[in-house]
Amino acid sequence: MNVLVTGGNGFVGRELVRRLLAAGEVLPGQGPLTRLTVVDMSGEGLPADPRLHVVCGSIAEPAVLGEALVAPPQLVFHLASIPGGAAERNYALGLQVNLLATLELFERLRAQGLCPRVVFTSTIAVYGSPLPALVDDASPMKPGLSYGAHKLVGEILLEDYSRRGWLDGRTLRLPGIVARPPQPSGLLSAFMSDVFWKLAAGEPFTCPVSADAVAWWMSVGCCADNLLHAARLSAEQVRERRDYTLPVLRLSMAELVEGLVQRFGEDRRALVRYQADEGLEAAFGRLPPLDAGAAEALGFRHDGSIAALIRHALGGRD
Repeated sequence: MNVLVTGGNGFVGRELVRRLLAAGEVLPGQGPLTRLTVVDMSGEGLPADPRLHVVCGSIAEPAVLGEALVAPPQLVFHLASIPGGAAERNYALGLQVNLLATLELFERLRAQGLCPRVVFTSTIAVYGSPLPALVDDASPMKPGLSYGAHKLVGEILLEDYSRRGWLDGRTLRLPGIVARPPQPSGLLSAFMSDVFWKLAAGEPFTCPVSADAVAWWMSVGCCADNLLHAARLSAEQVRERRDYTLPVLRLSMAELVEGLVQRFGEDRRALVRYQADEGLEAAFGRLPPLDAGAAEALGFRHDGSIAALIRHALGGRD
């Protein structure tokens, strides 16, 4: 079986690649994984495995995309993107990667004629801000960032290509995924990961939202498991709905910090200072309750508890 992962050496992509290589048979009844093609700007740090084929470069480059599709895939995970803050600063780059390259990928897959299964990572940014008092499967989408707008168009395209029988798509809207390594990422929500690493290392952390700020949380391991679960759903299971906002843990910064204190020691509490930025708080610190009924009915899950979120986010597995 041939599998393609775009953005496969990113934060979520690396975790997904590890799981795919360890899975043996990725999809029930489809035989063992024979080739895993990963497209990203670099292949540094990916595991050594004879099944792994790395294509370095941007999916916005036609030659890169062509090389990625030399072996037609039966399953595609489309993760590559320019994240929210970076896409807002550089509109042309965000448009090229997040929308135009997505359309070109879908078109090339259509031309291959295999109707591959496609798992597309969208974002909760499609809902915009401010959010309604409750977000559920019927909530309107009014993106307030170009990143969210381009992802929403990608969702619509995948739904249409699936309706026509060209692709077998599934869209997952991701919340804040933690804990990203402490390095520049272009994400406005990077502080949601930084708090894990700072307190784990016993270092001071200035939080750019208030202690009462409430966000939606999911570990990278839980996210990768949900991506694999999406791929394994049958065509019949997604016939009525192909887009899912994932279940999350809804936690305040104070609750998360308390969980980190319980994990790493009472001395961590004094390391946290709150210096709220109104813009960040409005975007990431006022998230309402989320009813992810459609996703939960199909078996998608959150981490389960604060302790499990912290364990999974820092590399531990159950």
